[in-house]
Amino acid sequence: MPRIRRTALAAALTIVTAALSTAVALPAPAAAAPAVAALPTAAVALGDSFISGEGAGAYTAVVDANGVAQGFPGWTAPNNNAYFCHRSANASLNKANLPGIQNRFNLACSGGQPHDIANASGARANGRTVAAQLDQLRAVAQTNDIDLVLVGLGSNNSSFTFGSVAEKCANRFIADAWTGWWEFWAYLGGPVEQKPCTDADLATAAQLSAATAETTAAVRQLLTTLDQVDADGQHRVVFQDYTNPLPLDLNATFHSEDSRDDTRDKFRALGAERYAAGCPIHRASLAPGHRFSQGLGTIVKTTRDTLAAEFPADDLVYLNVQRAFDGARLCETTTSPTGSLATPIRLQDSPNGTFVTSLSGKDKIAIQRIANTCVSYFQTCQESWHPNASGHQVLGQCLAGAATTSARAVSCVRAGNGTITVS
Repeated sequence: MPRIRRTALAAALTIVTAALSTAVALPAPAAAAPAVAALPTAAVALGDSFISGEGAGAYTAVVDANGVAQGFPGWTAPNNNAYFCHRSANASLNKANLPGIQNRFNLACSGGQPHDIANASGARANGRTVAAQLDQLRAVAQTNDIDLVLVGLGSNNSSFTFGSVAEKCANRFIADAWTGWWEFWAYLGGPVEQKPCTDADLATAAQLSAATAETTAAVRQLLTTLDQVDADGQHRVVFQDYTNPLPLDLNATFHSEDSRDDTRDKFRALGAERYAAGCPIHRASLAPGHRFSQGLGTIVKTTRDTLAAEFPADDLVYLNVQRAFDGARLCETTTSPTGSLATPIRLQDSPNGTFVTSLSGKDKIAIQRIANTCVSYFQTCQESWHPNASGHQVLGQCLAGAATTSARAVSCVRAGNGTITVS
């Protein structure tokens, strides 16, 4: 009897269920969510003039802190104009072969300092009127998946700047070449020394240490921001250091002229010869200059190594380019500046856009006037001693190697035949 009751109940339930399924439409399965379109991949450059493309020409308009695109404003415009960030279409970021990268954004700025990473450049003395580079980076990340970041930082900081170092050593040489020790010589800033630069003239140990701490703090902010804004959290950061535009010693052709070398008093013919070749510098200043470049490299590598320990999940690569211009530096060959990978020192006689390529036959009054143009209007000479378009082509090859390496540190070296190796 219990068995019969269970059978009847099961039959009744079957009838009721069938009736309900007929009378009430069952809900359809939920539709799959539409696929979200993948953001385009991007490579971004941040930092200073060696990254922005200073010296490479083909400068593009730069959006200032107010959102206004600034084209060339004229040579007499204030140097803090955003355009003088000199972001070049020929910059290494734009010339590197980067498979898989769809968009490229150059956010670097000539004269850029660690301060400018998280703060508006114009908020400090001599800064340009552009927004903080991190703010510019955040804007890029809204519409792009950032896969590669090239950062070059350290040559400018609160202690010293590359421009001031270069200006100091070149001015000393020019003053020494055209005036006697007994003669009055004054730029707008006062008398200029005539002796070669020493290590202490370029950067002291204490200044290099302070610059390292300042650079590390700024890049720490960059990595923190990248981890927050990158769409998929996957990105490589390449820390590029600096290459010296001058050789360890000048080609013998530039050692003396009219039986005078740069240890004599007054050597105008030699001064004019070296200026025309792009290297108005005492030979004795060259070794300190290379030690300064090595010091900048140490800043960059120390920054990378320190932050690699703090951000163990991040993909951080140190790119050493100190030998990327071997054999093609200014005054390394007799044809200089032709064939060189760096821009020569070039001045203007008033801010008129016409570069003075020869100082031959000019007296010290004319020399003073020409040099003072650079002091008053630094934008007229800021391209000097930077990688030129060919130099950035080489640096682009260096970047391409660093973008794909499995190593955490690589060196980019130019062989005598011009071949570039990244290893």
